[in-house]
This record gives sequence, structure tokens and C-alpha cells, in this order.
Amino acid sequence: MEQEQKVKFYQKGTYTVGNRLLNVKERSVQASMDRSNSLTCGHRACQGCGEALGARYAIDAAMRATRNQVIAVNATGCLEVFTTPYPETSWQMPWLHSLFGNAAAVATGVAAAMRIKGRTEVRTIAQGGDGGTTDIGFGCLSGMFERNDDVLYICYDNEGYMNTGVQRSSATPPTARTATTPIAGPEPGNVFGTGKNMPMLAMAHKIPYVATANVAALHDLEKKVTKAMHIKGARYIHIFVPCPLGWGSKPEETIHVARLAIKCGIFPLFEAENGKVTSTVPIREQIPVDDYLKIQKRFSHLFKKGHEERDKIAAIQAMADENIEYFNLLNSEGGS
Repeated sequence: MEQEQKVKFYQKGTYTVGNRLLNVKERSVQASMDRSNSLTCGHRACQGCGEALGARYAIDAAMRATRNQVIAVNATGCLEVFTTPYPETSWQMPWLHSLFGNAAAVATGVAAAMRIKGRTEVRTIAQGGDGGTTDIGFGCLSGMFERNDDVLYICYDNEGYMNTGVQRSSATPPTARTATTPIAGPEPGNVFGTGKNMPMLAMAHKIPYVATANVAALHDLEKKVTKAMHIKGARYIHIFVPCPLGWGSKPEETIHVARLAIKCGIFPLFEAENGKVTSTVPIREQIPVDDYLKIQKRFSHLFKKGHEERDKIAAIQAMADENIEYFNLLNSEGGS
């Protein structure tokens, strides 16, 4: 087995320069001219859409890992709507549209059909947003986990129901402004103490593989998808995908926003197998959550001059600190 090439972090500041400094085999899928482009041009995503990036990165990595033997089942939501406006499609692969809440169940049926047909080389992926995953599709997804069906489920988490007007989901962070969590009253924005931590819930099912990923960490994302495609049974990857429209961030700053979420600890990167954390990605330069919150209009009410909500910002900081401590993210060697 070849030893992994070590490249200093500061040498990998861009995709182009970073990839030129790596061996060809270790360059990202997106740097390869023969990537599948399974989600191709012509879709109708907003400028700077993190979900479009996340889906392209994840599916291209899965296609390379399986030599293009993948069938995708897509829940209703932003990704489905902007890629398949009837009668057009931007998908260059076998792709099925399911209802909002049953993507995991439909994918289970596809995987079973491939097994009965003897097509064991064909792998199945289910994908959806946080609304279709943590809310509407939670029951079907839990059933898929409990049965250990041979499906990789990918959640593209933009922390709200963006396709239908930016409503709150159970992945919406506290204090965030949405159409259903207005900045009014004594508790402006989304309240504390609500929602679900889907990666931890997936771990509680003790399925073979759970991971978090982020569009700002391309190599890590592709590595996790590739690993997942070589594992049998139920697998879950939760990908952080900023939404400029719903978050009130600049379209050109999507990757920057995503990177800040990692650096402040609000979105930890880790892997877990059979219910136990096996590896984490350490934070090299910790920043306060203020840096992450300030560049999003959905949190602007926390920083109004003369009305700074320092207690609420401190509570969000405490959440990030808890992640850092639990996953040991300041350990330069990584690990759990």
C-alpha cells in the first residue's frame, strides 16, 4: 500500500495549486478531466448554491469509486427542483425522483431490485435536503438504518426549507431568522433547545458508517464518499452546504462561509463506524463564532448597534466549544 503524500496545509490554498502539488492519484475528482459530471451544466440553482456544489462533488466521487455504477434516488426539494424542471434534466446518470419523505424507502427498493437481478456491482444512493431528511423523511430514514439496508444516504444541509420560501427545519440553528422564525419578541429568530443532530442520531442506530463533510473541504468530502461506497450496509453522510439566498450571505462567499463553520467549531468534521467516532478533522486555526455569524443576514439582529445579543452569541459559542471538546478538535493529530 502506497504511503500517503504529505503536503503542508498552506500549500493547498486553492484547488489548482494544491492539486498540482499532489500526486495524480491523490488529486481531487473535480481536478480530473475524466470526472463523470453527473450533475452537469444547465441547472437552475441560485448563484453560489452550496447544495449544487455538494451534490456535484459527492456524486462524481461516488461514480468514480464504483466505475459509474450508481443509481440515485432524490427526495423532493431544492436539488430536485433546480436540476429537473420538466421536461429537462441536468443529471447524466440513472436518477429517480421520490416524494419529499420516502427517498430512503425508494432507494431501499432500488437496492433490493439490483440484488435480486444479480447486479451487485450497482450501488444505490439516496439524497435530500435537511427538510426531507431530518423532518419529513425521518421515519423512512430511521427504518433504512434499522434494517441496515445497503444504501448510502446523503443529506445536503442548508438549514432550512429553502425551496418553499426559507422556512425553519429541525436543522435550523438557534436565533436564525427564517420566514417562520421572525426576529420579533423576546426570543428573536429560532429558539434554543429545538431541532435534531442527524449525524448523532444516525450513529445511535449503530450503522456501519456515518460521516460529516463540508463543501469547503473538498478532499475530505471526496475521501469520505469514496470510503462509503466501498462499505456494505446503511451509510450516512451529512454535508454542510451554505445557501446564499436563505442565509443572506454573498454568493461568492459560499466556500468562505462553509470554511468558517469548520474553524469556529459549529460544524465538526468526523467519521463514525458502528456507533463510535473513529476519526476527526482538527481545527488548525480556531476563530470565534462571531466571525461566522456576522457575514450572514439571518443573524444580523444579534449585532445591531446598541442591542447586541451577547448572551445569545455566548450560547452559540458554548455550542461550538462543546463540539470542540467532544470531538477533540484542537488536537493537531486529529482523532476522537
